[in-house]
Amino acid sequence: MSSPFRALSLISTLALGCGTCQDDRRSGPDGGDATDAAVDAGSDGALDGAPIGLDAACAVATEEATVSLRPVDILFMVDNSSSMEPAVREVNQGLNDFAARIAASGLDYRVIMLSLRGATVMGSLHPVCIPPPLGGAGCADGARFFHVDVNISSTQLVEQLLGTLGQTEGYLETDARGSAPWRMHLRDDSTKTIVFVTDDNARTCARPVGTCQAGEPPLTETSLEDFPGGPNPFNSAVLGPGIRTATYGSLFEGYTFNAIYGWGSATDPSVRCRYPDGSQPDAPGHTYTALVARTSGVRAQICDQASSAAWDDFFERIASRVEETARLDCTLPLPEPPDGLMLDPTKVNVVLRSGDDARVVGKVRDEAACGTFGGWYYDSDAAPTEVRLCPASCEEAQEVLRREGSAGIDVQFGCDTLLI
Repeated sequence: MSSPFRALSLISTLALGCGTCQDDRRSGPDGGDATDAAVDAGSDGALDGAPIGLDAACAVATEEATVSLRPVDILFMVDNSSSMEPAVREVNQGLNDFAARIAASGLDYRVIMLSLRGATVMGSLHPVCIPPPLGGAGCADGARFFHVDVNISSTQLVEQLLGTLGQTEGYLETDARGSAPWRMHLRDDSTKTIVFVTDDNARTCARPVGTCQAGEPPLTETSLEDFPGGPNPFNSAVLGPGIRTATYGSLFEGYTFNAIYGWGSATDPSVRCRYPDGSQPDAPGHTYTALVARTSGVRAQICDQASSAAWDDFFERIASRVEETARLDCTLPLPEPPDGLMLDPTKVNVVLRSGDDARVVGKVRDEAACGTFGGWYYDSDAAPTEVRLCPASCEEAQEVLRREGSAGIDVQFGCDTLLI
């Protein structure tokens, strides 16, 4: 599997020891300078031939580096109930090939598995055991694989994710539905992909399995994201907050939700699929349909679980989605100055480029000054080692890359820094 992201490069054009360079900002159409016109040219990364306001004579040396992608964390959650034996078998057999597909893209990945751990059936429960090379011998962890041992109940996947992630009452390692802490396996700078494997639905107060207690924060189809934290309305346990609440900040920003479950119609979420023998799963998975749609995720029908080819296709589409949603690392190291030349931090400019089009990005004071218009800032104005794109400018570069398949960021040294 090839990756379009590897086409993105950072061309750092340095003009050092150029203290006499003049500010060559030319007049723009409204009487302002042309750089301002460039900054206001729009969010599509194109200038339509407008000058970018930088004196090309300032560039006397060139350094080239590569813009990297943030790592990716892929969280699998597999239902261990008695009806899940065929699905668990396919997960055990298919996850190594899935990981190999991700590795082939060049991404720095890790897989976190939330499911009962074991190689043999435990009563009526079907545990997961991922063999080497992804997993370790005897169902152990691997270098890129972390198995969180937790008995996943068919209707409680959302509850158990929130509870074990938050390590709240009722979801600790000593509790029947709990686990050891696993937040430390999620990297702060990674993009997140969540994959549920189940033949049931996550219970909500609109579609309860049991009694949803009045007066509690309700569980809804979007509680994975927005539950405020508090008592579980179905029992005496306490649920952690949703993954897109302020508690987790940007940890799950841009995540995708994917699932193989019991849906049966592309237009009617109440329809269940049918197994080859004519039977049906317990539920169509309304919650999962909503989450897949909200995050533009990937889904497949659990009723196709008898077909290894169907599972291969599901894993292939998940791998492709992981690659498509990988995010740029918009913290760019300043190149080392060539021998004998000195770096002047006040003579640095950043340009977003796509093909023949370019747009100057103005400098802001610091991260707090980024606002919604974008820009860039140093890790330290006094002794800079990095150029950091504001979120809006980072997203612009991401969109150019997604649309065009390649893009560039020029860090140009030698001309007076253009400020916002």
